[in-house]
Amino acid sequence: MAQVSRNKQVILTDYVTGFPKQSDMNIVDSTITLKIPEGSNDLVLLKNLYLSCDPYLRILMTKDTTAELGALTPGSPLTGFGVSKVVESRDPDYKKDDLVWGMTKWEEYSLIPTAQILFKIEHTDVPLSYYTGILGMPGMTAYAGFFEVGSPKKGENVFVSAASGAVGQLVGQFAKLHGCYVVGSAGTKEKVDLLKNKFGYDEAFNYKEEPDLNAVLKKYFPEGIDIYFENVGGKTLDAVLLNMRVHGRIPVCGMISQYNLDQPEGVTNLAHIIYKRVRVEGFAVFEYYHLYTKFLEFVLPLIREGKIAYVEDVAEGLENGPAALIGLFTGQNVGKQVVVVAHD
Repeated sequence: MAQVSRNKQVILTDYVTGFPKQSDMNIVDSTITLKIPEGSNDLVLLKNLYLSCDPYLRILMTKDTTAELGALTPGSPLTGFGVSKVVESRDPDYKKDDLVWGMTKWEEYSLIPTAQILFKIEHTDVPLSYYTGILGMPGMTAYAGFFEVGSPKKGENVFVSAASGAVGQLVGQFAKLHGCYVVGSAGTKEKVDLLKNKFGYDEAFNYKEEPDLNAVLKKYFPEGIDIYFENVGGKTLDAVLLNMRVHGRIPVCGMISQYNLDQPEGVTNLAHIIYKRVRVEGFAVFEYYHLYTKFLEFVLPLIREGKIAYVEDVAEGLENGPAALIGLFTGQNVGKQVVVVAHD
């Protein structure tokens, strides 16, 4: 007889309008049979260990979202990136107790298509939670966005918004390692201190305390910005456009300031894209996963040698997942937000 287990889940109660709230998600005690059903050879049974809280999830909670990843469904568990342990698999590539990362569900155990696993975890001398961040999707996002889309050259001037977040903290450090001058913006004094003292940013400022973003950018970039790594959109983007250098690049990773607005804010300085011949390019990390092995060869030695700092904000327990996710949109998290479902 196959074992039946409790399976706590985080369910989306309804499509979200405005800022997400606790009531948009529900913690449900369900059950699951810990066996792959007969004839379902393309499924794998996972025990979820760490879940990733990412701003893009908000986009998927909107009715009629245009996101390529597909909308979340009310009445079903949230879906997102996570680190899991294989309980059962009929795929020769995965066996019991293998550690993997990829798309899973916000629950204790998940039965998912094998295709949703992105990579098997081979390096376990680093914390497993790192595969929700620096060694997972956000790490690849920082790497691809900065090096592939940003095409940096040594000595260039780099500005990063949401600079202490999961992606921003890595972009800034990659830029410093590449020999660039780097400035970051964040939303609290604590985060600004982190940028300067832990992540090695040359300068950093609290955007909430700057009534004139154009003036503060002119102060830190008297010669202008070569690369703006865009995480926020809105007023920050508008001010940056006035300060780009000729042939500057703007890799567009996210626009967290816009996700909860019914009516997005307009950007008024777009003509500067012409005046300065700026390249603005949106990108999605899943188009760069073919570089994952190359990325690990680059970043693992930096982690092991202590040449890169990485800050996580850890919420213990699935029941604390909704609050952790909501907190992203008011800047509650310091660094990469992770939810621990189980430690092993």
